[in-house]
Amino acid sequence: MSIESELPDLLSRALARMGGGAVLPLSDLSRLSGGANMESWSFNWGGAGYVLRRAPSALMMEGRPYGHATEAALIRAAHAEGVKAPEVVGVLEYGDGLGTGFVMRRVEAEVNPAIILANPAPSLLDDLAREMARIHAIPPRGDIALPHVSAEVALAGLKRKFMDYGADRPVIALAFQWCEANIPAPSPPALVHGDFRMGNVMADSDGLAVVLDWEAAHWGDPIEDIGHGCVNSWRFGRIDNVAFGLGSLEDFLAAYQRHGGRAVEPERMRYWLVYRTLWWAIGCLTMAQVWRSGADPSVERTVIGRRTVENEADLLLLLESDAPEAERALLTPDPAAAPRALGEPSAAEMINALREWIDRAIKPGAQGRAKFEAAVAMNALGILAREAANPVEVHDADLSAEIMAGNVGLATPGLLARLRRTTLAKLANDSPKYSALARARALWLHS
Repeated sequence: MSIESELPDLLSRALARMGGGAVLPLSDLSRLSGGANMESWSFNWGGAGYVLRRAPSALMMEGRPYGHATEAALIRAAHAEGVKAPEVVGVLEYGDGLGTGFVMRRVEAEVNPAIILANPAPSLLDDLAREMARIHAIPPRGDIALPHVSAEVALAGLKRKFMDYGADRPVIALAFQWCEANIPAPSPPALVHGDFRMGNVMADSDGLAVVLDWEAAHWGDPIEDIGHGCVNSWRFGRIDNVAFGLGSLEDFLAAYQRHGGRAVEPERMRYWLVYRTLWWAIGCLTMAQVWRSGADPSVERTVIGRRTVENEADLLLLLESDAPEAERALLTPDPAAAPRALGEPSAAEMINALREWIDRAIKPGAQGRAKFEAAVAMNALGILAREAANPVEVHDADLSAEIMAGNVGLATPGLLARLRRTTLAKLANDSPKYSALARARALWLHS
């Protein structure tokens, strides 16, 4: 029996336990799209709207520094401090039969970054700065068992993952070498949300409605949150609006300090922007490992894994200013277009035929999560078709090792040009609509 069929009854009983009342029927149960790690289910119960946040499997919680009970306690504490955090109704228990998770009251607002950024409330950038400053004002407390994570500890943990995943992406190796050489001095610890960005906030015409997804929270350097919110992936196509895709970094920092946030040194800000871009690159590789492990068999995991190259392009754009001028001046030849296929259908053509069939015959009749998954499948097939037509190899463990050892770097003749060339080709295959592709082509290519 699938969890979808069991959810209404199990969830009704869990809610009755949480509230000490009668078991009432659920209605309008649906799985929400999005969520790289956890499942979210929206439903109505007892005349009110709720959201269940749960792990799709026990494997998804392995290796995490804390579980859903601690996350729920943190959200409750932040809510009590005046932060626009969700209202937690209760935490799942073993006897509920639903795994680990918690239930929150549903907030009626928009979460889709594309919709929010298309017509943001005038106050939204200031709202984000205010809420971030409020979060960072919460001092470490013993009753919430979050880890203390310094810049050194965070970087070392990230590097261990890279080594476990093969340590064979030279651009990522370059970013690790840069971060190790530029770790900022320690700062007084504060509460770090850990994933404060577009996609994890909800907004309406009045501005910010709620800050979601607290699973990566820890005590550490608060500027890490600002760096994360400015990662290009979270600007959703608005590459020039560095702060959350909404506006300038200068305007955001001024608002952040006006609401009580700390002054931000440019070097510290740059470090955390590079680090958090690197963090998401490793996060994308982690999605592939999650799929391989069987913890979550969804195609979405594999597609997110292919977003690694987006971060590699962003990292090159962030780091290449440290290269000698002569290396930066080298332009990359524009890759030749693939020849037109003749004769029997090529692998790329057959993949595209399958993709077009899903778009024509499957997607129009799908609803809810199934429609989202059809779109993900089409995206995956598009990646495969482009790769079949224009294969590119970006894995090189030997070069990566030389870079991390400091034997090769941005001053090495030809390295920057090589990394640009392979990254451009890989990005064109995996994420042709990503904003950094047009920016990089404009800066790096010649005909």
